Amino acid sequence: MVPFQEESAAARGTSEAPPPYPKPMETAPLPGPGPSDGPEAAAEKVEVELPGPVGSEPPQPPEGGWGWLVMLAAMWCNGSVFGIQNACGVLFVSMLKTFGSDDQGKMVFKTAWVGSLSMGMIFFCCPIVSVFTDIFGCRKTAVVGAAVGFIGLMSSSFVSSIEPLYLTYGIIFACGCSFAYQPSLVILGHYFKKRLGLVNGIVTAGSSVFTISLPFLLRALIDSVGLFDTLRVLCVFMFVLFLAGFTYRPLASSAKDKESGTKGDNRFSLFSRRKYSPPKKIFNFAIFKVTAYAVWAVGIPLALFGYFVPYVHLMKHVNERFKEENNKEVVLMCIGITSGVGRLLFGRIADYVPGVKKIYLQVLSFFFIGLMSMMIPLCSVFGALIAVCLIMGLFDGCFISIMAPIAFELVGAQDVSQAIGFLLGFMSIPMTVGPPIAGLLRDKLGSYDVAFYLAGLPPLIGGAVLCFIPWIHSKKQGGTNKTTGGEKVEKMLENQNSVLSSSSGLLKKESDSVI
Repeated sequence: MVPFQEESAAARGTSEAPPPYPKPMETAPLPGPGPSDGPEAAAEKVEVELPGPVGSEPPQPPEGGWGWLVMLAAMWCNGSVFGIQNACGVLFVSMLKTFGSDDQGKMVFKTAWVGSLSMGMIFFCCPIVSVFTDIFGCRKTAVVGAAVGFIGLMSSSFVSSIEPLYLTYGIIFACGCSFAYQPSLVILGHYFKKRLGLVNGIVTAGSSVFTISLPFLLRALIDSVGLFDTLRVLCVFMFVLFLAGFTYRPLASSAKDKESGTKGDNRFSLFSRRKYSPPKKIFNFAIFKVTAYAVWAVGIPLALFGYFVPYVHLMKHVNERFKEENNKEVVLMCIGITSGVGRLLFGRIADYVPGVKKIYLQVLSFFFIGLMSMMIPLCSVFGALIAVCLIMGLFDGCFISIMAPIAFELVGAQDVSQAIGFLLGFMSIPMTVGPPIAGLLRDKLGSYDVAFYLAGLPPLIGGAVLCFIPWIHSKKQGGTNKTTGGEKVEKMLENQNSVLSSSSGLLKKESDSVI
């Protein structure tokens, strides 16, 4: 249908000079390419697929085509960003050796802040990134973010002490990763709807693949060429991410287009000549009026206060509890492998779960994650701990893969960018606070047992909160449908009355002329 619209728009062209405004007795023209718009404006409207009039069906995603390349680009983004972050433990050991001093205890504390600050900044910047995504689009935001991340990582390879890494790696590199990562979640909903769960599962599985393989690559590189050259090799990942961002071709209108109505051809140009005017609302706090989303934005961070504790402290616990075991790293590998399987499996399952009922999959994932966290101290056999890690990784993949599809269901495609941005920003708080609290309990009590028991409670509580979301959403939708139905009936009656009045007037005129 799109080529037909383009041909009709080009055929009409500017052959007839249209009136500057509709005639009083004419009905207002439908939005879309028409005689009053030039060929460039018509192409822009077809490319961006601006929504039609109220009550019409929204434009359907293509469910493939160019979207498969977008999916691969987003997969590389997830893998490179979180693969590097999750492998920071290998870089941490190398940083200690490179910048170590006699005061080793203080040096460990100072070095740990590099990776902690980096991970926290990725999620903390997401609300700001969502604004840039709404104003400039996914493609420009992702490309600029990858470039900034490249600069930050390259700068980190030239430092001579640990302190500059707080800026170059912890802030500049992390902010660039945040600007590259968040658009990769939004753009998928522009190309997929029926397969969105499966596509998100494949995309988020990228981080599992990189998390499993990248530590081995980093260890080999550090042993052969050292820390600084390893960081320069990692810049290749960011350069590929920079190129991948160009594939995020826009298909749906952004908030800026809705508010300002600007026109211009951006199909083949990254930096077009548009005059960018910010939307009326920089931060769209109106999405919190959607009660179901507001509950979701509270429940998810509440569950995450204990969610990441096992990922941070599990290896230390294994070293203390199973000193005789040789391959202790296998527990992390088990989590990474089954997490990738869970993202693919539950991403596909989510496609068959209607609407907001997808939230029940997240409830299920939080239940098992909380339960497995509490079972970690109870494992006296190493094989039992591996089984617990396998189950934990499986449901970790479930939670992550359906986050974006649920956001689309709750707020719609037009507001999903800031909805995801706000949620990721809220997630940065428990991600930063939870693990240090667990470490403090370990220092005070001498073991991780209480820390893991308490870590299992927040996922259970957060999952219980999420159970109310489908009921809230259905109740709200029911009230909206009733209101919309009443308005449609009233409008139909008004239109019928106006048609009858016009017909009677015409009949009267004809009878007068006959007389």
